[in-house]
Order: sequence, then structure tokens, then C-alpha cells
Amino acid sequence: MKPVNAVIAETRRWLERSVIGLGLCPFAARVYDAGLVRFRLSRRRSAAGLLSDLCGELLRLNQQDPGECETTLLIHPFVLTRFADYNEFLEVCDGALRRLGLEGEVQIASFHPDYRFADTNPGDIENFTNRSPYPMLHLLREASVERAAASVADPDEIYRRNIRTMRALGHAGWDALFTQTEQAPK
Repeated sequence: MKPVNAVIAETRRWLERSVIGLGLCPFAARVYDAGLVRFRLSRRRSAAGLLSDLCGELLRLNQQDPGECETTLLIHPFVLTRFADYNEFLEVCDGALRRLGLEGEVQIASFHPDYRFADTNPGDIENFTNRSPYPMLHLLREASVERAAASVADPDEIYRRNIRTMRALGHAGWDALFTQTEQAPK
């Protein structure tokens, strides 16, 4: 496995080029540019171990000042690498939110290298809106999500626009995002 710094660098690159670069989340750039995203790598190799890390990160995010950390990406490259297992684990995540009393305070968004929405084929390009280099759980403050959603006239339009963006980009365009070399500063 790659060193921690390499995994986080690859995750940052994915975030910068796809989520922010393609505008898949119109709210991500502000938080990322302000340095309010915590990148946490779990070295756990079991779902139970990951759940322990998840609970710790949920509590930490909830207790931390939003001006210091707005959101957390919990990257877990060693566990739940099969999408079916990962998808089932999302119910465990919801249970953790309930047990910790964080329903309505924090929500969990899901990203995986093999992400697949219901009623799609594995290779459908719209699945790539949630495809990340490693399995990860995105912990978001509910208040931040509500503020962001209130700032747009039709929050569902984000999803529809993302599908249009991905279809226009296509698989070759997606692949090119990650094969481009870094631009030298001017």
C-alpha cells in the first residue's frame, strides 16, 4: 500500500480535479480553499475497526469548532473495498449516528472506486460522480448542508447538472482528468 501522504495526496487530487474542478459539489471549493477539510486515513482492516475510527471521527467533528474543521474525509483503503460490502456498511454508519446522538447534527456521504447508483450499470458514467480513488466516508455537518442547500434555488438541479456534466465528459474525459500532468505556475 502507498504511504499515508501518497493516499491523501491522491485523494486531494481527485477532490481538486473532479469534485471541485468539475463543480460536482458547488460548495466544496470554499471549504477546501479555507483549509477546513480534515483528511483522515484509517489503517483498519476490519469493518469493526473502521466503525471504531468512524465513531471517533464523528465525535471529533461534532466537538470541533466549524471554523477549524468543517468536514472530514475518512479514507479507508484496507477495508470494504468491495462495493457491495461498503454499501451494506452504510446502514451501520447510520446506526452509529443514532447511537452517538448525532442524527440531525452530522450526515455521511459515500464515495467508493466502484460506486454504483441503483438502477445503473457498473460502467455508466453517472456513477463516477461518487467514484473516488479509495473507499471513503464523507462526514458533513448537517447545519452546513442546510445552509448550502438554502443558497440554491433548486438543490436537485445539482444532481441533474452532475449527470449532464459526466455524460458530456465521458469516460475518456474522466480518465484524462487523472492522466494530465500538473501545470507549472506561470
